Amino acid sequence: MSQFVTPTSHKSRRTALILCLIGGLFGLHRFYVGKWGTGFLYLITFGFFFIGAIIDFIHILRGTFKDKNGMPLIEW
Repeated sequence: MSQFVTPTSHKSRRTALILCLIGGLFGLHRFYVGKWGTGFLYLITFGFFFIGAIIDFIHILRGTFKDKNGMPLIEW
């Protein structure tokens, strides 16, 4: 019987959460995880008019936020 291990990101969930809190409107958390395109979009639209930053904050708290490679940020 083999056990499957889901690959996770090497990025810190705590760091992403803090960056989202202090600079979510500017996409700092998205730049941190390597999502440069959406980070820039957040930068010029103030986090998709704050709604996108709130959604990202919830995803980070739940552990469902993913880095540029599609791997979830699990480790605090």
